[in-house]
Parts: sequence; structure tokens; C-alpha cells
Amino acid sequence: MGLMRLRRTAVALAVGVVASGLAAAVPASAAPGTGGHHGGPRPSACRPANHLAKITEAPHSAGHHHYRVTLTAPRGYASCTLAGSPVDVRFSRDGKDSGLRAGRYGKQGHKVVLKYGHPVHFDIQVPTDARQVRADEVGFTLRAPGGEVPGTSFADGKLRVARGTLVGPVRAG
Repeated sequence: MGLMRLRRTAVALAVGVVASGLAAAVPASAAPGTGGHHGGPRPSACRPANHLAKITEAPHSAGHHHYRVTLTAPRGYASCTLAGSPVDVRFSRDGKDSGLRAGRYGKQGHKVVLKYGHPVHFDIQVPTDARQVRADEVGFTLRAPGGEVPGTSFADGKLRVARGTLVGPVRAG
């Protein structure tokens, strides 16, 4: 083997190692909305890391305080279908779990679509006659028609919760 051919082989091998290292460092989906590396599917807006959730106070009803948790999907994520009330709902304040868990109310079979420009929400209903504690975060697991969406979503906002707190099904709007 000649010296020139040996150099070309060494250069080709070095370029291959650098190129494979760069390929491993580039994520399969470079940015939301651009699809995968080769135009694959966009990530689902229902996955916990792919939506935003905010808690706001809602109009009260007889015997209950209400809070609305609104989920919005940023531009570029794939739409997805949710159904029923979130599960494993827990409340915390300053990162400390309150120990309170929420039950569910309402019909659980209604389906809604979460997509960019079309937020969805669910209601947190808190009894006014129970001892309430302050919270600033809600952790929850969303449900889809076929089961639970993997992972825990989090919403931020000020609220008060108590034993007997219930969570309604996800609705459009």
C-alpha cells in the first residue's frame, strides 16, 4: 500500500468518526414543528413537556371555590386527543406536597383536542366549608381515550385546596 493511499484512508476514517460524533449529538427532532430528522412526526402536545398549564381562579358556586387549569400547546406540536378528568392530581406549595389528592366528577367519556390556538381546561372544585391549605402548583396525569398519557404535567398558580377537592373532565376552551 502506498503512502498516498494510506493518508487517504486515514483522512476518510477521521472524517467518518467526526461525522458520526456530530450525528449522535444532533437530536432527532431539531425543533418543534419541523418534524423529525427526516420529516418524521411532530411531538405530541399532550406529553407533559410539550404544553403549558396555568391555574386561574374561576367563578364560585354554592359551597365551592373553583379554579381553572388551562392547557395550551405551543406552535409546532402535533394535536392530540384527551378525555375525562386528569388522575393522580396532587397539590404542593413551595415544592412541598400538601398530602391532599383530588377525586373526579362529571362524565369521563367526552373527547377534546389540544392543539396550537385551541386550549383546553379542567375545573378544580374545592369545598368552602372544609379546612383549606394554600398551594401554588398542581401535578396531574392527563388521560387520552386509550388510557393515561405517560408522565406528570404541572400547572402553576395560587389556589386553596381541601379534603373533598374534585377535578372535572377536560373541556375545550
